[in-house]
Amino acid sequence: MKQKSLERWSPLILLVLIIIVWEAITKGFGISEFIFPAPSRIWEQTMQHTQTIAGHAWRTFWVTMLGFGLAIVVGVLLGFLIGSSRMAYAALYPLMTAFNAVPKAALVPILVVWFGIGIGPAILTAFLISFFPIMVNIATGLATLEPELEDVLRVLGAKRWDVLTKVGLPRTMPYFYGSLKVAITLAFVGTTVSEMTAANMGIGYLLISAGSSMQMGLAFSGLLVVGVMAMAMYELFSFIERHTTAWAHRGSQSP
Repeated sequence: MKQKSLERWSPLILLVLIIIVWEAITKGFGISEFIFPAPSRIWEQTMQHTQTIAGHAWRTFWVTMLGFGLAIVVGVLLGFLIGSSRMAYAALYPLMTAFNAVPKAALVPILVVWFGIGIGPAILTAFLISFFPIMVNIATGLATLEPELEDVLRVLGAKRWDVLTKVGLPRTMPYFYGSLKVAITLAFVGTTVSEMTAANMGIGYLLISAGSSMQMGLAFSGLLVVGVMAMAMYELFSFIERHTTAWAHRGSQSP
């Protein structure tokens, strides 16, 4: 019980230790807040600009959710297509891999030309940077379905569609939730990067504004808020995963 309790609280304990060491270093070496603000200064500026930060954070959150929702739809559909067909896997997977290698920040100026400054480029950047993990995991889960299992189902009269929908898709659920936990963090990165270039609202815009006015504590507050939002969504998907795919993890759980 003690070990399990320690494991549960270990992230918080580590975070507290990091903050203490961070504060000690900045105070002990007299590091200027314009270079590397102390946690106490970041907290102070967070409290001073709570309303401003909240407004920018809300804009970043719902824009990210729109892009992420689009990524789920497209990623699942493409993953199902690629994973269910050897021809589609051979044709599309290399192209998708090549597209994923393109730096998404380099696409932001193009998106601005196409859609103008605002939420359009941010939504699309969040989508473009986050759909690939979802697609890959769905495709992998379907493509690696055991041939023996598929043969048995075929003998029992199951058609290809039945195998994919009744066996393949449930089997991909652990892959799917794993991809969501990765993709949501990437989606926040995409939104923030786009807002730094082509927005007048959002955490990315706040970072640029705070940096230009030398309010580094406020800039770090913005980074902290993005991290908290991403971590909250990660934990939400972990919670859903534990309660919907417990069968896939029971072998790895200690008795």
